[in-house]
Amino acid sequence: MKITDIKTFLMHANVPDSSGWRARNWLFIKVYTDEGIYGVGEGSGWPRVVETAVRDLAPLLIGEDPFEIERLWQKLFLAMMGHGMTGVVGGGALAAIDMALWDIKGKALNRPVCDLLGGKIRDRVRLYPHAHSAERARELVDRGYSALKTGGVSDPLAKVEAIRREVGPNVDIMVDIHGPPWLTTKDAIRMGQALEEYDLLFYEDPVAPEDVDALARVSAAVNLPIAAGERHAHIWGVRELIERELIDVVQPDTGRAGGLMQMKKIAAMAEAHYITFAPHDGSLGPVAEMAAVHLCATLPNFLILEHLEDDVPQRYEVMQPQPTIENGFLRVPDAPGLGIDIVEEAIAHYPSDGNVSPPNLAEYTYFRARDRRAAWLHPQAPSASDEFN
Repeated sequence: MKITDIKTFLMHANVPDSSGWRARNWLFIKVYTDEGIYGVGEGSGWPRVVETAVRDLAPLLIGEDPFEIERLWQKLFLAMMGHGMTGVVGGGALAAIDMALWDIKGKALNRPVCDLLGGKIRDRVRLYPHAHSAERARELVDRGYSALKTGGVSDPLAKVEAIRREVGPNVDIMVDIHGPPWLTTKDAIRMGQALEEYDLLFYEDPVAPEDVDALARVSAAVNLPIAAGERHAHIWGVRELIERELIDVVQPDTGRAGGLMQMKKIAAMAEAHYITFAPHDGSLGPVAEMAAVHLCATLPNFLILEHLEDDVPQRYEVMQPQPTIENGFLRVPDAPGLGIDIVEEAIAHYPSDGNVSPPNLAEYTYFRARDRRAAWLHPQAPSASDEFN
């Protein structure tokens, strides 16, 4: 079997005319072979740019054996080396290609991808959706979810207090601060210590990801499990976090970490340090989510998978079949490959439209001083400035 072609499918992944974070794009690919079998994948990490990267790499794959996944990954990674440390853009291109190759291999062998990654430990994967109000939390718990994430950069303490009061102690809650560069290490510690009474499953991205030593200080001072890793690519991106045991939960993003084998290696590194594995899925499309499900089914240190419940209509149109979710768990597909396919006609209805988040700031600086500090650190204080929402 030889690879004959690679095609990309880029689409807008939110409501028309949306902007900011919600101006998502999804990038899907198909890798074709001379035996009529094709595989699907998804790449994130700035999808419109990743599409260019995939097209740039595609000629290096034509004529290659799609079963030789590790060798081809190394070939492509070497090919990008001259461009410097390509980070999540290169990681996104590799992730999409790697994912599609596993899909091909599974289809050719008539086995689900999870079987090729070591075999299932579990038949279903626990999920957590997002809730930013007590009302939404109650709705999700009533649907069967036993874990929720809240937080953000606006009033995280007020949100978690209201949600814990509503759902009680038997629901796991996570708080994501999103690694804001304006947050000082001491304030991240202060916030984390204030959150301790709510017994979180984890405290996510309390400081900017560039400052590893700041994360170390937070980890040492806060009596909560610390989670990070979504904005990194490849095993080298999270190596220090794992080896120094700065985190308790590692969160590689399935669309931009570099591929399922990279994530499997990250999980193994984490397992050796008794660190759990909870992939990020906050902006991904449905193909990457299903790839994550296959991987998570095989991992002894898997904790939980992020899931966008009630996402945009596109999610339920551009992939078939839809996953089976029951009582907050997603069932692992048993069909060959990833067990899903993309719907090209549906994707074509949503042409790509922007993929950046314009800042809502008076001064355009990545690192900046924070004002209204008390409003952010006290759950009963007035809402913090919209400038930081």
